[in-house]
This record gives sequence, C-alpha cells and structure tokens, in this order.
Amino acid sequence: MQTSKNDVWVGLFVLIGAAAILFLALQSANLLSLNFEKTYHVVGRFDNIGGLKPKAAVRSAGVLVGRVDSITFDDKTFQANIRLELQSRYAFPRDSSLKILTSGLLGEQYIGIEPGGDEKNFVDGDVVSSTQSAIVLENLISQFLFSRAAENSDKPAAADGAR
Repeated sequence: MQTSKNDVWVGLFVLIGAAAILFLALQSANLLSLNFEKTYHVVGRFDNIGGLKPKAAVRSAGVLVGRVDSITFDDKTFQANIRLELQSRYAFPRDSSLKILTSGLLGEQYIGIEPGGDEKNFVDGDVVSSTQSAIVLENLISQFLFSRAAENSDKPAAADGAR
C-alpha cells in the first residue's frame, strides 16, 4: 500500500513538471501569451514585412507594449496590413510611426513604435499611415556588391598597363 501511494505522488510530480516544461516552451516560442489586460487594435500598412510573424513583439523604447495580432495582404494596394494589439495602459499619439526592426544582427523581427507629438491618441481601429518597411539583409548585400562592381568597372584600364 505504501509503494502505491508513493507511485501516485511521483506520477503527479512528473505530470506537473511536464506541464511546466510545455508551458515554458510555448511561452518562449511566442505561441502562448497570457495577457488579461485590456487592449486596443491599430492597423499598419507596410510595403515589405520581411520575416515578421504573428505574435511578434511590439515595442516602444525597448518596452513590450503589445503583440502582432494578424498579418493580411491587401490585393488592391499590394501592401501587408499588420493588425497590432496594444495594451490599453499605453497611449500613443496619432502621428506615431511604426518600423519593422530586428533584434540583433539576425534575430527575430518586431514592430517598433516611435511616438509622435499629436495631442490625440490612437483609438481602436485606427490606421497608421507613417510606416517603415523591414530592411532585408539580402537586398543590402546585393546593393553593396553591385556598387562595388560598378566602382571597379569605372576605373580606367590604363592603370592596369602601368605596372
């Protein structure tokens, strides 16, 4: 009888441990967000979102102020519509701008909010007109390589024969 009680307690302990590990894994992968605060939604229109994903962080001055709720494509304007879920305790002026930033050199992408100076704040359903698309690393590298190739082709051929 004693070993049966111990088996139940050990089993319960293992089950709680497995649930805790699953919770931490989902939390760290941004697949689970437990937030019981009131929120409001704002939509930003971007030309290029790079690798931004739903549930990505929305930060202002490095502080987490919300999450990306959904990403859709508008086939009339050919832009990505990003729906942001911002915590109600953070109010941003209506002329604030949104940027897609990267944490670290090759880290995850997130939305950064730069507050403006307007006296009126965002309300639920507002559309942000001032946005800056993601900087795609591949585009930067190709621009650098093409500019280098153009510089090398502009050099006079006489310099090679002067040796």
